[in-house]
Amino acid sequence: MTATQPRSSAVPDRGDRRTGRRQGGGSTLLNACAGLLLAAAAVGLQTFHLSANEASAKVTYTGVKGESVDARRFTVRLDSFLATRTIQDSDRTITTDNLFLVVNASAKSSLKPYHLGQPELLTTDGKKFDATDRVASPLTLANTWVQPDIWVSGRFFFEVPPSALPGARVVFGLPAEVVVEPFQPEVEIDLGLDEEAARKLAASPQAVYSTVKK
Repeated sequence: MTATQPRSSAVPDRGDRRTGRRQGGGSTLLNACAGLLLAAAAVGLQTFHLSANEASAKVTYTGVKGESVDARRFTVRLDSFLATRTIQDSDRTITTDNLFLVVNASAKSSLKPYHLGQPELLTTDGKKFDATDRVASPLTLANTWVQPDIWVSGRFFFEVPPSALPGARVVFGLPAEVVVEPFQPEVEIDLGLDEEAARKLAASPQAVYSTVKK
């Protein structure tokens, strides 16, 4: 698992050091306190003046299918996936001329419960696909509380063209309203689909995928 970390801020200049002059303990303490206050002020100003891009920046933890990827607040594992053109739930049948990619994943949190947000699928040419809204959110892992140290499992659904599959990655994160500070964590998992594997997956989709629990 690899974490892509934001670049650290530069440490404020402490000024020129003077030698050959002794100072009393009170002056030394006063200078130390003043230095700490100046450093804190510099950091505060830098945080206050974050650009829009910096404020929305994320820390991305990467991994592959079957690997538990720890993003500090939560851990995600992509267990399996399949393709289908028809999804059957208790009320209706949903079909597509493209593909439904069904991603089965597991997750746990570190300190407190979270809901995962709906993920994105990224393609090698930079396209992004949101999880489809044609499948109700309560049928997805986003509806389940992710608890500390307890694995829970569920699925997410994407509707994509077959051309999106080679080299595709799925990005998991928390809903925007859960984490409001900069450098939000996210997990990016490579499906491991090269051109041949993607072609085979698209050529033989599952006839019908049912969301009804048996």
